Amino acid sequence: MPAIQLTPAQRKEHRAAAHHLDPVVHVGGDGLTPAVVKEADAALKAHGLIKVRVFSDDREERENMLEALSDALGAAPIQHIGKLLVLWRPIPLKERAEDEDRKPGPKTVKVIKYSKRGGQRPQVKKLTVLGNQRLTPGGSVKRAKAHTTSVKKKQSAD
Repeated sequence: MPAIQLTPAQRKEHRAAAHHLDPVVHVGGDGLTPAVVKEADAALKAHGLIKVRVFSDDREERENMLEALSDALGAAPIQHIGKLLVLWRPIPLKERAEDEDRKPGPKTVKVIKYSKRGGQRPQVKKLTVLGNQRLTPGGSVKRAKAHTTSVKKKQSAD
């Protein structure tokens, strides 16, 4: 697979995003083994942007490793600085079968309560609401009740 080609602006964005990352793959004295390539591939699938630390003092060898990794994994070489290599590849979308009978999962709701006094900050709470619960106007979570119909409506329907 050929490496992904990026514009200088895209490369700059990825370099900035990679600044705070720690290396997730380490290349030891054996060099670029199939196990290292496999781990780098798994890390790219999970994270998309990774740092690789190479324990070699030869600069030319590190540059060749960056090219070899980017070609083998179909990734874009972002940066080679010192003994660190930065690679990027878009994260693939996960295949998931749609189930007809699945209900929506829990959702996180942000509840904001404003103070009666004007100068104070509003109180912010994050609540998790499950499928069988509802949020009251007061900001508390209550279990949803089954909607009941009146006895007269039941009799008229029969």
